[in-house]
Amino acid sequence: MMEEVQTRQTANPRVVRTDLRTRDLVNQAVASVPTLGLQRAAEFLAAMNVPAEIAVRTLVYPTRRRRG
Repeated sequence: MMEEVQTRQTANPRVVRTDLRTRDLVNQAVASVPTLGLQRAAEFLAAMNVPAEIAVRTLVYPTRRRRG
């Protein structure tokens, strides 16, 4: 199943997200930050083989996260 995501105004205004597994893992990690902390959330993402670039963007720069 593919999901369309509205992004910021760029050259390509629509991005089709196909990696729903990574989205779900990132959502779990972000939700766990208040209770487990940033380091444990990052360790979780690393253990689940989420690319470091995505983990940093979503945990350290939450405003850069794609929504959806």
